[in-house]
Amino acid sequence: MGPRRDAAQSRSSFTLWCWISGTALLLLVVVLSSPLTQAVREQVATTAIAAAGIVAAFSCWHRAARSTGRRRRAWGALALGGLVGLAGNVWATLAGNPETGDVAYIAALLLGVVGLSLFPAVRPRGRELVRMLLDSTVVGGSVLYIALFALAQQAGTPQGQPTLTAYTLPVVDALLATLAVQLMTRSGTAERVPLVLAGSGFVLYAVADVAFALLSAQGDFTFGSPVDAGWAGGYVAIAVAARHPAASGSPVVDRPGPGTPVLGTVVTFLLFFAAALVRVVQASDQTLPWIANTLWVAVLVAVVTRQILVVVDNESLRHGLERRVQDRTAQLRSLASERERTLESVADGIYGVDTTGRVTFVNAAAAYTLGVTATDLVGHDAHATFHAPGPDGTPLPPEGCYITEALRDGITVTAEQDLYVRPDGKEVPVEVTASPLRDDDTIRGAVVVFRDVTERREVERIKDEFVSVVSHELRTPLTAIRGALTLLDSDALADSPEQSTRMIHIALTSSERLSRLVDDILDTERLEAGTTQLHLTDHPLDTLVTAAVDQVSVLADDAGITLHAARCPETVRADAERIVQTLTNLLGNAVRFSPAGSTVHVTATPVGDLVEIRVDDQGRGIPPDKLETIFRRFEQVDASDTRERGGSGLGLTIARSIVEGHGGRLWAVSDGEGTGSSFRFTLHRAATHPEPTTPPHDTAGRPGRADQVIVVDDDPYVVDVLRSVLEQRGYDVVGHTDGQAALTTVRHHPPAAVVLDLAMPGTTGTEVLSDLRQSAATADVPVVILSATRPHDALETAALADDWLVKPVDPDRIAETVRDVIRRQPHHGRVLVVEDHQDLRTVVATVLRNAGLVVTTVSTVRDARAALAHGADPDVVVLDLTLPDGDGRDLVADLRRDGRLRRVPLVVYTGTEVSTGERDDLRLGSTVFLTKGRAAPDAVLRSVLDLLDAATGRGTEDSEDIGDTEDRAAPHGPADPPEPDRHPPDPRPRTRNR
Repeated sequence: MGPRRDAAQSRSSFTLWCWISGTALLLLVVVLSSPLTQAVREQVATTAIAAAGIVAAFSCWHRAARSTGRRRRAWGALALGGLVGLAGNVWATLAGNPETGDVAYIAALLLGVVGLSLFPAVRPRGRELVRMLLDSTVVGGSVLYIALFALAQQAGTPQGQPTLTAYTLPVVDALLATLAVQLMTRSGTAERVPLVLAGSGFVLYAVADVAFALLSAQGDFTFGSPVDAGWAGGYVAIAVAARHPAASGSPVVDRPGPGTPVLGTVVTFLLFFAAALVRVVQASDQTLPWIANTLWVAVLVAVVTRQILVVVDNESLRHGLERRVQDRTAQLRSLASERERTLESVADGIYGVDTTGRVTFVNAAAAYTLGVTATDLVGHDAHATFHAPGPDGTPLPPEGCYITEALRDGITVTAEQDLYVRPDGKEVPVEVTASPLRDDDTIRGAVVVFRDVTERREVERIKDEFVSVVSHELRTPLTAIRGALTLLDSDALADSPEQSTRMIHIALTSSERLSRLVDDILDTERLEAGTTQLHLTDHPLDTLVTAAVDQVSVLADDAGITLHAARCPETVRADAERIVQTLTNLLGNAVRFSPAGSTVHVTATPVGDLVEIRVDDQGRGIPPDKLETIFRRFEQVDASDTRERGGSGLGLTIARSIVEGHGGRLWAVSDGEGTGSSFRFTLHRAATHPEPTTPPHDTAGRPGRADQVIVVDDDPYVVDVLRSVLEQRGYDVVGHTDGQAALTTVRHHPPAAVVLDLAMPGTTGTEVLSDLRQSAATADVPVVILSATRPHDALETAALADDWLVKPVDPDRIAETVRDVIRRQPHHGRVLVVEDHQDLRTVVATVLRNAGLVVTTVSTVRDARAALAHGADPDVVVLDLTLPDGDGRDLVADLRRDGRLRRVPLVVYTGTEVSTGERDDLRLGSTVFLTKGRAAPDAVLRSVLDLLDAATGRGTEDSEDIGDTEDRAAPHGPADPPEPDRHPPDPRPRTRNR
């Protein structure tokens, strides 16, 4: 309420000043017009003028003290002018001659000019201020010239010539009055009141001064007349102007209101025209004093100068406007170009419509998505042109369209799903946002932003199919595993060993199927993320192809498919395991989709620095539109293929990622359904020929000493072949074609292992095996059955054997099996297993203990440190990296600091692959890296046995290179075949120490 109360008080004070001043002036005029004596009237006039000057000076000074900036200086100049004028009045009174104060009056009026020039709160431009002063000169001079002419016409020849100051006073008065009017026309409404009052004061001065000049020319002027009221009134008007609330200053408008400069110019030139007419009338009359002619010349000079300034100002303004127009045009073009570039660079489609729904603009993305050009759409109704009809084919009503809602209701519609139709009839699913285009409060149109969601919907469809496939693939083996284990756990099959064995086999096979599916998913993510390490070395291509063909051969045999691999002498630079995995995937797919009796061909052709490998089948073929999509994740030609033929739809994705990781390319070629298909990929040729390497699936060892193996078979040719195979691995082989001779040799010189055929004349293999098990000296000799009979057809014999191979068998497989049964003999080595998962810890410990190893198990880093501190010096450490109370790396650091254990062999068995860079922080002695899921607990046993053999000298010739190796799980994919029928471990306890 404070500012409002102050404003009300200021208005009340100003009103009071107006009443008092008006009453005082009215009384002064009455007194000066009364029949009082001349002396009394002179005294009253002199006193009134002096009092009015004092009041004006005080009022202006008071206002200056309460103002700031230019306004303070303006009121200060007016106050000083009032004091100077008052001093002139006092001096003229004391001298008894009014003209003696003219110099002071002129000085006071010039101070008034300065004050009014400073009055606008916004400083006028220099040319504008000069023009206002010139207009004031023209007006004042013209008025004075007319007054002098009127005086000359009234008095004839004047009785006396007024002084120069007598002529100057009216000119300056007129100048001030005109200046006040000019400022008033350029001011705000509130500030016009003090300017009008100040201008009125100077007008009263001018009237009084002109009257003084006329009366002085006639010799009739005396103090005490009503003319004196003009000077007093001028002071009073200025004093009242200083009391107005707006006198302290609010900014004055820098540009005039409409028509105001024209009005000022008209008034100025009308007065000049009137003066010119007077000049023409008195052209032949030489009665005017010389000062009048001088005044006329000054007026003409002011007019000419004013017009020159106007022309110069107009030209400057025109050039300035032209430059501003050019600059603004360039800015608008730049802005329009930038907006256009912005619209064109946006990936989403954008178009605008007017209030009738017609397209006004279209960006490039929208035109591309709709399959048209921008000119094809502009001016057309958007809803009717490309909005899809309803399910029944009839156009949808525009009233329910989001464009209509934006135009009619002024709302923004977001995430609206719609279908757009291209001219070729193809429907494009889009996600739309429509917003009204407003100009102030008026809707001028709408802007629609849409995004093509075709790929998103396709991905959602593929994901839905994948979820369905994976759900089926996961639940099916889980159901089999759970059912089989439930039967075994309930002892429902206790009386049926054959059924129990079959349930165990079903559970094992189903778990492997689950493991393959999980591995496929993880492989896809790792390959796409680039976290899978490729170990590139030089390999003969034939070796890789042969390894893949061997793995798929069982599946091909079951399906009645022939695999034919053409020989190729080329050598490639590749990760052997990954390329075999790729070939296995491609061959498996070819077998699954080929008819029985057909052939799958594998060929390789050099192409420059590359080798192109082809897998051609005679299956149903691939539609042309699916040749690329089948390489996407979870994508198959038909979703039902997964259920009918197996696989998760990830094999080709993995294969392409592997090939691209080698710097090659994988693609498919097919002429359509029924024509077969060809999958082709490229690999880089090796720069030099490599040293002979072991196929990636070959894990057979080579004994470092002449361990004796007895081969028993009635066919001498088979004995010779097996002798050659095993001797190449370093074994000392003794061959027999007679069972009784084999028994004699075994009893006198127990061998490391026996390879035994069952079907022999005389003493059969079954009798040989039974005699070996009945003798305490030979009961622990490992025996591998090599027979055309399957173990399920001879369960009693299979229970006595250590392993069983069904003819025909790959020679490398025979050597591997012999090595494994020898190594399963008790080692009595000590193993520390650090694993936090209780079930997996139990399984690993059981597998190791069954091999005769002494196992200590712990679940935390703290327990492992405690076991080591109490003298549990292990021969091998099996370590999980992720533990409840820390990282396995911490335990490795402890072992490195221990002089006894800093070279202990280490098996890192963890859930994530360990990168090459991380292995340096984990290496102790010989170190093996295995990944859970890819390597089963049996792989842990093989790695532990390898490390123990290397440490005791019982290892293979390659054991020196065992340090820093990783798990090489058999390559697999959607086409993984089942392993050859091998005798599973006998679940029943044996009397022998196995």
